[in-house]
Amino acid sequence: MKTIAVIDDDMHIGDMLTEVLRQEGYGVLRAYSGTEALYLLSQNQPDLILLDLMLPGLSGEEVLPHIQNIPVIVLSAKVDVQDKVNLLLHGAADYMAKPFDSKELLARIAVQLRRAEHGAEASVLTVGNLKLDPVSQSGGAFSRAIWS
Repeated sequence: MKTIAVIDDDMHIGDMLTEVLRQEGYGVLRAYSGTEALYLLSQNQPDLILLDLMLPGLSGEEVLPHIQNIPVIVLSAKVDVQDKVNLLLHGAADYMAKPFDSKELLARIAVQLRRAEHGAEASVLTVGNLKLDPVSQSGGAFSRAIWS
């Protein structure tokens, strides 16, 4: 089961997203502030993140640089083109303005998860029974070997 982190301080939007995602078979993690998001991400590795920008504590823009190797779809009421461009150039995989249609969001989630899955498959190096996965590294190159 793929897990999606919903980082949004709006209870109604967060609850709606949680319900829609669970109905689609996703696991859901929740954070209500930027600070809580960083803690959540230090303890969990979701497959995708839905990130609001206007959060208490650290803003979504401040959280985004701390996210590595996880696709992020920004959900925000900010609709300025320059804001969107900056976010996409600095780590966001996609951007949707609030209010949004849940069917479109689910399609965008599926696309990002598919891209991430194909990218991870392509990066695993296999020689005989040894598989090296550089995406899952935590320090030096090829820090995790998976024996099959």
